[in-house]
Amino acid sequence: MRIALGIEYDGGVFRGWQVQRHASQTVQAVVEHALSQVAAHPIRVVCAGRTDSGVHAVGQVVHFDTHAQREPRNWVLGANINLPPEVAVTWALAVDDAFHARFSAVSRRYRYLILNRATRSSLLARRATWEHRPLDASAMHRAGQALVGAHDFSSYRAQACQAKSPVRTVHSLVVQRHGELIELRVHANAFLHHMIRNIAGVLLAIGRGDRDGGWAAEVLAQRDRTLGGVTAPPDGLYFERVHYPAQFAIPDPPLVPIVPGST
Repeated sequence: MRIALGIEYDGGVFRGWQVQRHASQTVQAVVEHALSQVAAHPIRVVCAGRTDSGVHAVGQVVHFDTHAQREPRNWVLGANINLPPEVAVTWALAVDDAFHARFSAVSRRYRYLILNRATRSSLLARRATWEHRPLDASAMHRAGQALVGAHDFSSYRAQACQAKSPVRTVHSLVVQRHGELIELRVHANAFLHHMIRNIAGVLLAIGRGDRDGGWAAEVLAQRDRTLGGVTAPPDGLYFERVHYPAQFAIPDPPLVPIVPGST
């Protein structure tokens, strides 16, 4: 039997998603431990997208195979009893063996949250990137439109990125201000390592006025990461949603208003 799960987590206390030899505190490790307790046998999960240390998730999706017979509700409740408070399973669903959390995905969405005010926030610590200098969100949005479409994103990926191709298709990129909070939302077929944080770094420089609005397009055209901007911190980054073909009937993630008034 193949089971799919929806998972949300506060990545600030973890060393990223993936199990690591020298780091026990990863999201994957605690999720597999919790599910193994419910299944009464070792469970290994496959995720829709690996996240780095400090990166959060609202709509992470995983799948695993098991011979244990459990109702979806029991997978959810049993896992959550065994998970730390920073991680929660939000839904469970028996799926066809053809479903694959990563390879069946047709697109993904990320959100990057910026607190733009003179003083830092204790309540948003680890949950938003703080920028004390005034930002022009409209200029950031206009500059970001150069990244929409299918492009070679070599300048926007980590130098250690192992993806075979740097070409990705960005379906939409929106920057909006909500009072002291600015959100960057990006929808694409897939993402490269550090792609959103590098986009955020470039747009932050434009928003501060350190660079002109054409710099985002110039960085893209250079296809050279060393000529790009600073990688923005992980604090404000959220893996928001994964889209799958309708045939799999994967539930939508819960509506979590990270930005007041938004969903």
